[in-house]
Amino acid sequence: MQDEDKWLTSLSAEDYRICRQKGTERAFTGQYWNTKDDGTYVCKCCGEALFDSDTKYDSGSGWPSFYQPLQDDNIRYETDSTLGMQRIEVMCDKCGCHLGHVFEDGPQPTGKRYCINSASLKLVDKK
Repeated sequence: MQDEDKWLTSLSAEDYRICRQKGTERAFTGQYWNTKDDGTYVCKCCGEALFDSDTKYDSGSGWPSFYQPLQDDNIRYETDSTLGMQRIEVMCDKCGCHLGHVFEDGPQPTGKRYCINSASLKLVDKK
């Protein structure tokens, strides 16, 4: 089975659009935008650990926001020039899942805002 076939059968149509076709969910609609539960946010596609709930904060954007990834080498960065603006896209380094974008307007200690689609994540409880 090719990777594309795997994603088509293992993800919902909406998750596929966001994760594999670089889509986005509407603000304030995703499962995790307002979640305060403790845990590790992993990639919905491959399970790679991406963000810790301790770094999640309310950015007011309507998407889950984090000020740093668990490990920087678990995230891939690419320039995104769509929509007439220059942004930095963030993806899971392991499988290429589109996560969202990172901006330079976040809180300290990093000053970063990783603005991530809920559809790209799964929250695993801390045990």
